[in-house]
Amino acid sequence: MKRMLKQLACMTAAVLLAVSSFPAAAMASEGFTGEYERLIDMADLLTYEEESELLETLNEISERQKMDIVVITSEDMDGYTDIQEYADDLYDYCDYGYGANRDGLLLLISMEERDWYISTCGYGITAFTDAGISYLGSAMKEDLSSGNYASAFDTYAAECDQLITQAREGHPFSKKDLPHAPLSPLVLPICIVIGLVGAFLIVGSMKAQLKTVRKQTAAANYVRKGSMQLATQQDLFLYSKVDRVKKPEKDSSESSTHTSSSGTTHGGGGGNF
Repeated sequence: MKRMLKQLACMTAAVLLAVSSFPAAAMASEGFTGEYERLIDMADLLTYEEESELLETLNEISERQKMDIVVITSEDMDGYTDIQEYADDLYDYCDYGYGANRDGLLLLISMEERDWYISTCGYGITAFTDAGISYLGSAMKEDLSSGNYASAFDTYAAECDQLITQAREGHPFSKKDLPHAPLSPLVLPICIVIGLVGAFLIVGSMKAQLKTVRKQTAAANYVRKGSMQLATQQDLFLYSKVDRVKKPEKDSSESSTHTSSSGTTHGGGGGNF
């Protein structure tokens, strides 16, 4: 029954494509099945012109990079309770991917809870690390939240192209690549002032506690007569040295993986908007 539901998701997408007003683009590149379009807008978020332009972009990047880059939108979860499972099954049962390893990724937008999820497969798992997927989500979120779906998907396509190229050059996206907001020019002066004030208060407090101290001319004056008598002498173990090795952190250029219901290994991640 569950398998029928999974197959129905792709069948529904295929029917919607068959009745859509724009013609199917030819996908004759070697290694692609061409069974389904790389853009399936079941939630009807895009206009005809936006669909045509985005599909052309997805096809060009996919064929040039030899990786399927897919966008699917849905009004609801089509009976699924987990968007990860839904996205993985759409990828698997719609037979997306390039070559034997089915290289590629699929962006699923579910309007039911306003969720997004990216499912990766094959070389897509290598090219789109956990950090890279998080970056993609952040890049799209503002446009998705404001309803600028065409702009969000254009950003997705362009960033996918860049991240694939970066990975093929031997540098998959990692946390160090995440952009950082520039600091305000007031931050440095404020930090300096706070440091000076703090130092002044601490030194002043220490100085106040030393007013009763008077300099002595000899060290013997610091010892009161009869106050120190050595009855025994012994060696005491006072110190030990412990070497600590920092636990290695997970490489931020790696991808978490899981197995879909069809037994295929996928990476991925998502969020909401």
